Amino acid sequence: MFFCLVYMDKQTHTIEQMLDFLPNEIKDGLSHVNMKDVYEIRLRADKPTTINFRGEYRFLGAYGLTNRPEQSIICTIYDVADCVYKAGEYSVYSVEEQLKKGFITARNGERLGLAGEYVFEKGQPLAMRNFSSLCIRIPHEIYGSGREVYRRCLANGLQNCLISSPPGLGKTTILRDLARLIGENTDKNVLICDERGEISCGDCGKRSDVLKFADKNTAFEAGIRAMRPDVIITDELSAVDCEGVKKAIYAGVTVLASAHFSKMEHIKEPFFGLFERYVLLDAHKVGKIVGIYDALGRDCI
Repeated sequence: MFFCLVYMDKQTHTIEQMLDFLPNEIKDGLSHVNMKDVYEIRLRADKPTTINFRGEYRFLGAYGLTNRPEQSIICTIYDVADCVYKAGEYSVYSVEEQLKKGFITARNGERLGLAGEYVFEKGQPLAMRNFSSLCIRIPHEIYGSGREVYRRCLANGLQNCLISSPPGLGKTTILRDLARLIGENTDKNVLICDERGEISCGDCGKRSDVLKFADKNTAFEAGIRAMRPDVIITDELSAVDCEGVKKAIYAGVTVLASAHFSKMEHIKEPFFGLFERYVLLDAHKVGKIVGIYDALGRDCI
């Protein structure tokens, strides 16, 4: 099964708007590339620049895509650092907590994953410095990406769902579209607990409220008390987040979430049995649904 990819131009940003923190040479190279097919940009100090284009990694040259690394744009460590400071709007303090977790979310929802040197104090990450690599995730507005999940798992009554795949294969895009579809087709109030600021960068529908940059347990507890949601949508669950999910479900809130699992048999406790539906995406093709399973792991397709 594939979701319906209907890319809406009215939701797109120009390169200048969306990626204004990039070096000019990179922006010039990207001006020759169809940005709706770019999922990631990887900058590594003193190494060739690569982009994930339609699911395949290619080098980025001055005139767009190239298969030859010697023609690729090379960024310096100063270029990498400048990207981080620009994405943080020149205030490292404003993104300090994000830096401790190894990422920054820029103004238009682009997530910059960071590699460099961690500074620790009393065993806890204090800061990151000497940035050497960036993995820039590009958000896309794809109307209809959640339609198949909605039809099979939510249309006849909302159910707790976990959408699983390796990173970068469409989970966040589907969750954003599900928020919109719930708003269009029900009278339910949706709370988006957006720890990394990626889900809410696009159209989340007319019935969505957003809590950004809080850890999931904090967001769940505060959000349930303050906003009385019928549905909570969140991204990239870890095992420590499952207790908060359980409390929300026990409180009568439907939870839609994502996690990094490539096979159904990899989903163990505390994830397994917590949700009523498990949606598994293809590990190699963006947005392809390969399985939908019930709470006992039985195939529902």
